[in-house]
Amino acid sequence: MFMFDPMYFILIIPALLLASWAQSKVKGAFERNARIRASSGVTGADAARRILDRAGLSEVVVEPLGRGGLGDHYDPRSRRVRLSQDVYGGRSLAALGVAAHEAGHALQHAGGYVWLGLRNAIIPVTQFGSQLAFPLFFIGLLFQGEMLMTLGIAFFAFAVAFQIITLPVEYNASGRAMHLLEAEGFITRSEAPGVREVLNAAALTYLAAALMAIMQLVYLLLLRGRRR
Repeated sequence: MFMFDPMYFILIIPALLLASWAQSKVKGAFERNARIRASSGVTGADAARRILDRAGLSEVVVEPLGRGGLGDHYDPRSRRVRLSQDVYGGRSLAALGVAAHEAGHALQHAGGYVWLGLRNAIIPVTQFGSQLAFPLFFIGLLFQGEMLMTLGIAFFAFAVAFQIITLPVEYNASGRAMHLLEAEGFITRSEAPGVREVLNAAALTYLAAALMAIMQLVYLLLLRGRRR
């Protein structure tokens, strides 16, 4: 139904194109810098471990993801930094950048970084709401149920808030990663631009995701407005 709405193409398609471009950019940046071995010779796992130990976080585990893992991440519940195979054992600029970024999230958690705490606090509502938001909205749209549409929009607003809050969390972790890698001597000044390219490209995907969520919310609000 909404796929033939001109407003859908005006709002959503450009955001989709940006998200697709951001994904290709991060893939290209990672592949380029995955071919450049860091002069320090340390692996991503070693870098993450030493960064955590230096911060007094020896209890945080650094472990490899199994094949087909969903991606590098820090799990605040189990206090584990999980790295993909290429990052865990990799000695490239890309591997060090990603590993230090995830270790940066562990440091945020330990230091009570406000934005990370806020993001973690709304995760349950976001997960629950994102599953119900569109079904509720479009059922309301179909049957002229104003309350259902409003409820769907409210639930989706939490997903939008999550994406927006994620931005300072990710940019801060990347900033920490650059500082820690240079401070610990894992990369040289001449190697820093390659690492920064990987981290900036990754941050762009979060920016694209936030923009996509905002455009979807605007579209839902416009659809509800037409039904009044």
